[in-house]
Amino acid sequence: MKIVLTTPTGHVGSRVVRLLLQAGIRPTLLLRDPTKLDDATRDLVDAVQGDQGDADAVVRVTEGADALYWVDPPTMDDDPIATSAKMGAHAAQAVEQNGIARTVFQSSVGAERRSGAGGIDGLARTEEQLDQTGASVLHLRCGYFFTNLLGDLEALRNGVLETAMPIDAPMPWVDPRDVGDIVAARLLATDWSGRIVQAVHGPRDLSFAEVAEIVSGATGLRVSARQIPDDDLRSTLRSAGLNDKQVAAILGMSIGLRGDFIAEDARSVLTSTPTTLAAWAYEHLRPAA
Repeated sequence: MKIVLTTPTGHVGSRVVRLLLQAGIRPTLLLRDPTKLDDATRDLVDAVQGDQGDADAVVRVTEGADALYWVDPPTMDDDPIATSAKMGAHAAQAVEQNGIARTVFQSSVGAERRSGAGGIDGLARTEEQLDQTGASVLHLRCGYFFTNLLGDLEALRNGVLETAMPIDAPMPWVDPRDVGDIVAARLLATDWSGRIVQAVHGPRDLSFAEVAEIVSGATGLRVSARQIPDDDLRSTLRSAGLNDKQVAAILGMSIGLRGDFIAEDARSVLTSTPTTLAAWAYEHLRPAA
C-alpha cells in the first residue's frame, strides 16, 4: 500500500508517520525540508522534497498512491484564503489524475459554513474541490488544537489567556495526537468509500474561562481568560505588519465560530477523543511554564 502524507513533521503528521511505521507501512512524505526528519525516521520512509504549492510536484509524488493525507499548510501569504484554495486545487488534481482511492483531509470545525469564517473558508474551498473529484474523501473537521496554547506561553506566564471569542462560550478543544490516531486508522482502512464528514471534538467542549482554570491547575500559573475586542485585535495584527486579508483570515475564524454557530457533526462516540486538556497541559505546558 502506498500512502502519501503532507506536513509529516507537524503535530498531527508526525503522529501519523509513527503509527504507519508501527503498522508496517513505509509512507511517502512530501515536505519542503527533509532534514527536519530525524535520522531514524528518515531511514524508514520515502521522503520527497517538494512544495504543495507546486502542482506538478504534488502529482508526481502521489503517482501510484492508494491513500493521501492532505493538509493545507498554514501560510502568511498576502491572501491566505486564496493560497489555501490553490493548495486544495493541487490536491484535487492529484486525486483525479492519479486515481487515488481514499483521501483524508484535515479540515476544521466551521468549514461547513462555507463562508464567513476567515481562514477556515480556505479549507471549505478544499473540501469542495476534493468533493468534485468524485473520489472517496474523509473531511476531518477538527476542533481547536491544545497546541495553540504553546504560542501563548509569554501571555500565560503573565497570567492572561486572550481570545476574540466570548470567554464563557464552550467550543471543541482537541489534542493533535488524537487527530493523528484517527488519520492513521482511516488511511489504513480500505473498506470505506464516498464522501464522509467526521468531526474531532476532543473529550468535551471547553470555554476559554475553563481552559484558563485548567491551565492554572496544571502549571501552577494563575491564569485568567480575557476577551479582546475585535477592533483591538485588528489593530494589534496590523501593527505587526499584517495586511487586511491576513487580518481578516485570523480574526474571521473567531467571528465565524461565535454566536449561533453549531457544528454540523454533533458530539458522539465517533467525534469524541480521549486526551483531556489537563493531562496534555501537565505534560507539555507545565515544563515550559
